[in-house]
Amino acid sequence: MPKTKSKTAASPKVYAVVGSDEAEVKHVAAELAEKLTPSGAGDFGLEMIDGAADNAEQAAARISSTIEALQTLPFFGSTKVVWLKNANFLGDDQKARSMAVQSALEQLSELLEAGFGSEVTFLLSATEVDKRRSFYRTLVKRAEVQVFDRLDSGRAGWEEAACEIVRSRAKKRKLPFDDEALDLFVLLTGGDTRQIDNELEKIETFLGKDRAVNVEIVRELVPLSRAGIIFELSNALAARDLELALTLVRRLLDQGETAIGILLAAIVPTIRNLLLAKDLMEQHGIRRPHSPFQFIAAMNRLPAKATEHLPRKKDGSINAYGLAIAAQRANQFDTNQLIGAMRACLAANVKLVTTQLDHELVLTEVVVKLLGDKNL
Repeated sequence: MPKTKSKTAASPKVYAVVGSDEAEVKHVAAELAEKLTPSGAGDFGLEMIDGAADNAEQAAARISSTIEALQTLPFFGSTKVVWLKNANFLGDDQKARSMAVQSALEQLSELLEAGFGSEVTFLLSATEVDKRRSFYRTLVKRAEVQVFDRLDSGRAGWEEAACEIVRSRAKKRKLPFDDEALDLFVLLTGGDTRQIDNELEKIETFLGKDRAVNVEIVRELVPLSRAGIIFELSNALAARDLELALTLVRRLLDQGETAIGILLAAIVPTIRNLLLAKDLMEQHGIRRPHSPFQFIAAMNRLPAKATEHLPRKKDGSINAYGLAIAAQRANQFDTNQLIGAMRACLAANVKLVTTQLDHELVLTEVVVKLLGDKNL
C-alpha cells in the first residue's frame, strides 16, 4: 500500500484522503476527522455529507450540499469541519463523467481556489479518483493529500512493501514476527490492509502482547487460501518436507486445481528459483542469507551481465524476492539434483498433456525426484 503525501501552504484548511485501498482510506479519514474537529464543539463541530451516491443526480446534489456547507459559517462564532465522506463520483465511471457531476465539481474547484472562511475546514475521502481530472489537480494544488493505493501483487516489489506494512502494524500491537512467519503472513494476506488488520487482531487476541509470532501460529490462525497453499507447497519443497509437500499436492487437487496448474504455478518456479539462487551464490560468492533482503542487496550489487539471464516480471524487473526466499534453502540441494528435477518437470508436463496417467501419481513422481534422495 504505497503512501504518498503532497503538502502546500496555499490552503492548509483543505484535506483529502484518497486511494484504492478502501480500508486504509476509511481508517485514516476517520482519524483525521476526529483530529480536525474542534473539541467542545459538540454536534456543531463536524458536518458530515455522505458521498456514496447512487446516480449522477444524487452525486451532483451531494456536491452542492458540500459547497453550501463550506459557505455557511459555524454557529456561535466557533469552527467546524465539513467532511465529504466516501465520495464515489470522482473516478472514471458513467456517473463521474456526467455533465451534472462535472459541472458541480467545477463549482467546488472554484470555491477551493477562491478560498472560504478560516472558520471552516474541508475534508474529502474517496476510494476511486481519476487523477487526470482537473478537480484532482485542484486538490493537489490546494489541499494536503494522502494517497493510499492497494498493493498490486502482480507487480515486482509488492512483497517488500507488504512486509513493511505488516512489520509496522505488528510493532504497534507489540507482536514481533520471526522472519519465516512474516514471509508466510505476507503471502497469505497478499498486502490487503483490511485482512492484515483482521489477522493481526486475531493473533493478538490469541497470544496477547509482547509475544513472538512464529510460523506455526500463522499456519494455525491465518486462513489458507489457494495462494497460501501454493506458497506452502513451495515452502515445503524448499524445506525438503516430503510428507507435507505430497499432502498439499493432494489438497490442491481435491480443491479442483489442475495438475498442470500446480506444476507450473508452484513446483517449477520453486525448483527454478532454487537452481538460479544456488548458481548465483556459487558463481559470485554470495553467502546463505539470514533474510530475503540481505540476498536482494547482494544481488543488486552484481553487474548487469550477471543477472541478465534471470526471469523477468511483466514490468521487466527481476523477481528478486522469490529468488531471495529460495537462497535461504538452496544449500540443502545439489545442483545436479535440481537439474534432474527440472528435467522431471518437463517429462511430467508431457505426461499430463499427452497421456491418461493419474495426475496425482505424475506430480508425486516429480516431488519424490526432488526430495526423495539427496544423492540423486
